Amino acid sequence: MNYKITVIPGDGIGPEIVREAKKVMDKVGRVYGHSFGYTEVLMGGCSIDAYGIPLTEEALETARRSDAVLLGAVGGDVGNSRWYDVAPNLRPEAGLLAIRKGLGLFANIRPAYLYRELEGACPLKKEIIGDGFDMVIMRELTGGLYFGDRYTREVDGVMTAVDTLTYNEKEIRRIAVKGFEIARKRRRKVTSVDKANVLDSSRLWRRVVEEVAKEYPEVELTHMLVDNCAMQLVMNPGQFDVILTENMFGDILSDEASMITGSIGMLSSASMNESRFGLYEPSHGSAPDIAGKDMANPIATILSAAMLLRYSCDLDQEADAIEKAVREVLAEGYRTGDIMSRGCEQVGTSSMGDLIAGKIGST
Repeated sequence: MNYKITVIPGDGIGPEIVREAKKVMDKVGRVYGHSFGYTEVLMGGCSIDAYGIPLTEEALETARRSDAVLLGAVGGDVGNSRWYDVAPNLRPEAGLLAIRKGLGLFANIRPAYLYRELEGACPLKKEIIGDGFDMVIMRELTGGLYFGDRYTREVDGVMTAVDTLTYNEKEIRRIAVKGFEIARKRRRKVTSVDKANVLDSSRLWRRVVEEVAKEYPEVELTHMLVDNCAMQLVMNPGQFDVILTENMFGDILSDEASMITGSIGMLSSASMNESRFGLYEPSHGSAPDIAGKDMANPIATILSAAMLLRYSCDLDQEADAIEKAVREVLAEGYRTGDIMSRGCEQVGTSSMGDLIAGKIGST
């Protein structure tokens, strides 16, 4: 079977980590009898350099014609980059918002799992970690504060900035359905996170989620305010199964969850539309300070490739093989610098990709 994959290496460490993910996918193809055709397009700062905008319509159309998109990272150093001395809609990250909207990618799926081998890298105490944690953060991706009307202008002699937080019931319902569907295949627990004690949008969110919950009587639903959830993630992360939340809250909480896994370099991510199409990317940024130094951790991107195989290509066995390979390499003591601990062997980006690819089909 041949699969058409649009590849967006992006900026900073993006090309390096995408290269390793492709290396692992190609090994999967050889072992399991598939082929992956890659078409590279530009997005982010490199697209600004080439075309003056962070995402071209041609790049977006290429993505539409593919089976899935594999993305590295976009952006640079906000305080020291020519890409940020422009209007917000022309900055690298605007490409992310544009591709999400252009492809209808409303559901962001971010697993946060603590590998036993990385307990030493987790900043939480052993008594808090307990038996570990395994959660998924379901973040609504195309509504809310990031997509509402905004302006900055002078009001009564004072410069005033306004960002509008807007949700409608259809937007809430479709992400809630995705969240409950995933929970039904896991431990059957959804924690819906909002700020219903303050925000009208959150009160609508809570009401619609409760309506959807009636269609899934086998799934337990609880509500949690976002500030409490942020606290609970570092006090008792094992309590969570599926966290369902809106765009900005999900952005913040998923980054917090990534750090308690030991490194943001371990966190994969999928952004899905209402079909099987998705964009797959690591949860971390472009890390321009280590770009080109063979220091970046490619595991999040490799695990994102596993999600691509599972969700967009319906290749569960192949996705399992990648995840198993990652666990085996970690169990053997190999680490990139961000997850390095005493007694382990530090390797670079390329070597980590080689090690993981080498495990595919080896047993």
